[in-house]
Amino acid sequence: MEQNLPTAPWFFGYGSLVNLRTHSYPNARPARLQGWRRVWRHTNLRPRPFLTIELCRSVSIDGVIATVPNADWAALDQREAVYDRHLLDEPPLITNDALNVDTVSTYVIPVDKYPIPAEEHPILLSYLDVCAQGYWNLFGKKGAVAFFETTVGWPSLVQDDRAAPIYPRAQKLTPPQRDLVDDQLRQLGCVMRS
Repeated sequence: MEQNLPTAPWFFGYGSLVNLRTHSYPNARPARLQGWRRVWRHTNLRPRPFLTIELCRSVSIDGVIATVPNADWAALDQREAVYDRHLLDEPPLITNDALNVDTVSTYVIPVDKYPIPAEEHPILLSYLDVCAQGYWNLFGKKGAVAFFETTVGWPSLVQDDRAAPIYPRAQKLTPPQRDLVDDQLRQLGCVMRS
Protein backbone atom coordinates (compact mmCIF):
# COMPACT_ATOMS: atom_id res chain seq x y z
CA MET A 1 0.00 0.00 0.00
CA GLU A 2 1.33 3.42 -0.95
CA GLN A 3 2.14 5.73 1.93
CA ASN A 4 1.24 9.41 2.16
CA LEU A 5 4.68 11.01 2.18
CA PRO A 6 5.75 14.60 1.52
CA THR A 7 6.00 15.81 -2.04
CA ALA A 8 9.45 17.29 -1.32
CA PRO A 9 12.24 16.14 -3.65
CA TRP A 10 14.27 13.08 -2.72
CA PHE A 11 17.97 12.26 -2.94
CA PHE A 12 19.65 8.92 -3.44
CA GLY A 13 22.81 8.31 -1.39
CA TYR A 14 25.26 5.48 -2.09
CA GLY A 15 28.25 6.21 0.18
CA SER A 16 28.47 8.11 3.47
CA LEU A 17 24.84 9.29 3.16
CA VAL A 18 23.76 5.67 3.68
CA ASN A 19 24.98 6.06 7.26
CA LEU A 20 21.98 7.69 8.90
CA ARG A 21 24.17 8.74 11.83
CA THR A 22 25.76 11.35 9.56
CA HIS A 23 22.59 13.28 8.74
CA SER A 24 18.98 13.82 9.78
CA TYR A 25 17.12 13.97 6.46
CA PRO A 26 13.55 12.70 6.94
CA ASN A 27 11.89 9.58 5.54
CA ALA A 28 15.22 7.84 4.95
CA ARG A 29 14.78 4.29 3.70
CA PRO A 30 16.63 1.61 1.76
CA ALA A 31 16.48 1.83 -2.02
CA ARG A 32 18.07 0.33 -5.10
CA LEU A 33 19.33 2.34 -8.06
CA GLN A 34 19.34 0.46 -11.35
CA GLY A 35 21.64 1.21 -14.25
CA TRP A 36 24.42 2.81 -12.19
CA ARG A 37 27.51 1.48 -10.41
CA ARG A 38 29.52 2.78 -7.46
CA VAL A 39 33.16 3.61 -8.20
CA TRP A 40 36.17 5.13 -6.45
CA ARG A 41 37.33 8.20 -8.31
CA HIS A 42 40.66 10.01 -8.11
CA THR A 43 40.45 13.67 -9.03
CA ASN A 44 42.36 16.89 -8.46
CA LEU A 45 39.49 18.16 -6.29
CA ARG A 46 40.59 16.29 -3.18
CA PRO A 47 43.84 14.75 -2.03
CA ARG A 48 42.04 11.41 -1.59
CA PRO A 49 39.78 9.27 -3.75
CA PHE A 50 36.07 9.31 -3.03
CA LEU A 51 32.97 7.49 -4.14
CA THR A 52 30.85 8.47 -7.09
CA ILE A 53 28.54 6.61 -9.43
CA GLU A 54 28.53 6.18 -13.18
CA LEU A 55 26.10 4.79 -15.70
CA CYS A 56 26.33 1.05 -16.14
CA ARG A 57 23.07 -0.36 -17.44
CA SER A 58 23.72 -3.97 -16.40
CA VAL A 59 24.09 -3.36 -12.65
CA SER A 60 22.26 -1.95 -9.66
CA ILE A 61 23.41 -0.69 -6.29
CA ASP A 62 21.74 -0.40 -2.92
CA GLY A 63 21.64 2.88 -1.07
CA VAL A 64 19.26 5.20 0.72
CA ILE A 65 16.64 7.71 -0.33
CA ALA A 66 15.43 10.56 1.86
CA THR A 67 13.49 13.76 1.41
CA VAL A 68 14.93 17.26 1.15
CA PRO A 69 12.48 19.38 3.17
CA ASN A 70 11.12 22.44 1.35
CA ALA A 71 13.43 21.62 -1.56
CA ASP A 72 16.17 23.40 0.41
CA TRP A 73 19.26 21.79 -1.12
CA ALA A 74 21.76 24.27 0.36
CA ALA A 75 23.05 22.13 3.25
CA LEU A 76 23.22 18.94 1.22
CA ASP A 77 24.88 20.73 -1.71
CA GLN A 78 27.47 22.10 0.71
CA ARG A 79 28.13 18.65 2.19
CA GLU A 80 28.53 17.24 -1.34
CA ALA A 81 30.36 20.31 -2.67
CA VAL A 82 32.74 18.53 -5.05
CA TYR A 83 29.87 16.71 -6.75
CA ASP A 84 27.32 17.80 -9.31
CA ARG A 85 23.71 17.28 -8.27
CA HIS A 86 22.13 15.14 -10.95
CA LEU A 87 18.40 14.68 -11.49
CA LEU A 88 17.55 11.09 -12.32
CA ASP A 89 15.29 11.51 -15.34
CA GLU A 90 13.12 8.49 -14.68
CA PRO A 91 13.85 7.49 -11.11
CA PRO A 92 14.91 3.86 -11.55
CA LEU A 93 14.47 3.14 -7.85
CA ILE A 94 13.08 0.05 -6.26
CA THR A 95 12.36 0.48 -2.57
CA ASN A 96 11.52 -2.00 0.15
CA ASP A 97 8.06 -0.50 0.54
CA ALA A 98 5.57 1.11 -1.79
CA LEU A 99 6.51 4.72 -2.40
CA ASN A 100 5.38 7.25 -4.93
CA VAL A 101 8.64 9.12 -5.49
CA ASP A 102 8.48 11.60 -8.35
CA THR A 103 11.75 13.55 -8.19
CA VAL A 104 15.05 11.97 -7.17
CA SER A 105 18.49 13.53 -7.46
CA THR A 106 21.89 12.11 -6.66
CA TYR A 107 25.44 13.44 -6.59
CA VAL A 108 28.01 12.46 -9.21
CA ILE A 109 31.41 13.40 -10.51
CA PRO A 110 31.21 13.10 -14.31
CA VAL A 111 34.06 10.97 -15.62
CA ASP A 112 35.22 13.65 -18.07
CA LYS A 113 34.88 16.65 -15.79
CA TYR A 114 38.08 16.50 -13.75
CA PRO A 115 41.57 15.34 -14.65
CA ILE A 116 42.93 12.35 -12.79
CA PRO A 117 46.07 13.06 -10.73
CA ALA A 118 49.30 11.40 -11.81
CA GLU A 119 49.77 9.68 -8.46
CA GLU A 120 47.38 7.40 -6.59
CA HIS A 121 46.33 8.53 -3.12
CA PRO A 122 44.93 6.38 -0.29
CA ILE A 123 41.30 6.07 0.77
CA LEU A 124 40.64 7.39 4.28
CA LEU A 125 39.71 4.44 6.48
CA SER A 126 37.47 6.70 8.59
CA TYR A 127 35.42 7.53 5.45
CA LEU A 128 35.27 3.90 4.37
CA ASP A 129 34.20 2.88 7.90
CA VAL A 130 31.28 5.33 7.76
CA CYS A 131 30.11 3.91 4.43
CA ALA A 132 30.44 0.27 5.51
CA GLN A 133 28.69 0.93 8.84
CA GLY A 134 25.83 2.62 7.02
CA TYR A 135 25.34 -0.44 4.82
CA TRP A 136 25.60 -2.76 7.84
CA ASN A 137 23.02 -0.75 9.79
CA LEU A 138 20.58 -0.44 6.87
CA PHE A 139 21.07 -3.78 5.06
CA GLY A 140 22.75 -6.03 7.64
CA LYS A 141 26.13 -7.73 7.45
CA LYS A 142 25.38 -9.10 3.95
CA GLY A 143 24.62 -5.56 2.81
CA ALA A 144 27.99 -4.37 4.09
CA VAL A 145 29.76 -7.17 2.21
CA ALA A 146 27.72 -6.31 -0.91
CA PHE A 147 28.93 -2.69 -0.61
CA PHE A 148 32.50 -3.92 -1.11
CA GLU A 149 31.52 -6.37 -3.84
CA THR A 150 29.51 -3.85 -5.87
CA THR A 151 32.09 -1.05 -5.73
CA VAL A 152 34.75 -0.87 -8.43
CA GLY A 153 38.00 1.03 -8.84
CA TRP A 154 39.43 0.18 -5.42
CA PRO A 155 42.75 1.98 -4.88
CA SER A 156 45.52 -0.20 -3.51
CA LEU A 157 46.23 2.10 -0.54
CA VAL A 158 44.17 2.83 2.59
CA GLN A 159 45.23 5.41 5.17
CA ASP A 160 44.51 4.07 8.66
CA ASP A 161 43.23 7.14 10.50
CA ARG A 162 40.87 5.30 12.90
CA ALA A 163 42.77 6.44 16.00
CA ALA A 164 42.61 10.10 14.90
CA PRO A 165 39.91 10.35 12.20
CA ILE A 166 40.40 12.90 9.45
CA TYR A 167 36.94 12.41 7.95
CA PRO A 168 34.65 14.99 9.65
CA ARG A 169 31.66 12.64 10.13
CA ALA A 170 33.67 9.65 11.40
CA GLN A 171 31.81 7.03 13.42
CA LYS A 172 33.03 4.39 15.85
CA LEU A 173 32.49 0.88 14.52
CA THR A 174 31.47 -2.14 16.58
CA PRO A 175 34.14 -4.88 16.72
CA PRO A 176 32.25 -7.06 14.17
CA GLN A 177 31.89 -4.09 11.79
CA ARG A 178 35.59 -3.25 12.14
CA ASP A 179 36.55 -6.89 11.51
CA LEU A 180 34.38 -7.00 8.39
CA VAL A 181 35.96 -3.84 6.94
CA ASP A 182 39.48 -5.08 7.67
CA ASP A 183 38.74 -8.52 6.20
CA GLN A 184 37.20 -7.07 3.02
CA LEU A 185 40.20 -4.80 2.52
CA ARG A 186 42.54 -7.78 2.90
CA GLN A 187 40.52 -9.72 0.32
CA LEU A 188 40.75 -6.76 -2.07
CA GLY A 189 44.53 -6.65 -1.59
CA CYS A 190 44.49 -3.10 -0.21
CA VAL A 191 47.58 -2.05 1.74
CA MET A 192 46.98 -0.24 5.04
CA ARG A 193 49.34 2.54 6.00
CA SER A 194 49.44 5.03 8.88
